[in-house]
Amino acid sequence: MSNERLKLLAKDLTKDYPRSPREMLAGCVIAARMLDKCRAFVNSTAGEYHYDCPLDRNFLDFAGIDAGQFKTFVATGASDDEVAEWIEQRSKIKDHRQIIAWNNKMRGTRLCDMPIELQEFLEGYIPQFIPRNKPVYVWFDVYDIEEERI
Repeated sequence: MSNERLKLLAKDLTKDYPRSPREMLAGCVIAARMLDKCRAFVNSTAGEYHYDCPLDRNFLDFAGIDAGQFKTFVATGASDDEVAEWIEQRSKIKDHRQIIAWNNKMRGTRLCDMPIELQEFLEGYIPQFIPRNKPVYVWFDVYDIEEERI
C-alpha cells in the first residue's frame, strides 16, 4: 500500500521539476523541494536530480534531521502534511523566529555568501545552463530560472 501511495506522490523528475526552493513545507524553505527529490529518488524517477545535495544539506543541518531517517519516512508513502508533521516533531529548531530568520537568510543568499566550493561549481554551471538575459541575484534564482519559474 505505501509503495502505491509513494508512486502516486512521487514526481517523475525526468519529465517535471521539483518544487522551487522558495516553496515551504513545515514552515521552511527548501523542505518541499527536498521532499520532491527524495520521493523521486526512492521511486527511481529522480533523473539527474540528487537527494541529500548541498541545498538539501542546508535544511537538514539547520533542522538537525538525518537524511537517511527522512528518506525512510518518505518511503512509507507519507503525504506532504504527514512529512511536515514529522519534520516539526524532529526538528531541533522550535523557535518560530529562528525559522523565519533562517528562511530569509536562505532566500537572500548571494553566490558570494556561499562556500568557495559551491561558488566554483556555479562559476561554470551558470554560464552553461542559465540564459544570458536572466541575471542571478541570489542562489535560489539559479533553480527558478533553470526550471522556468522566472
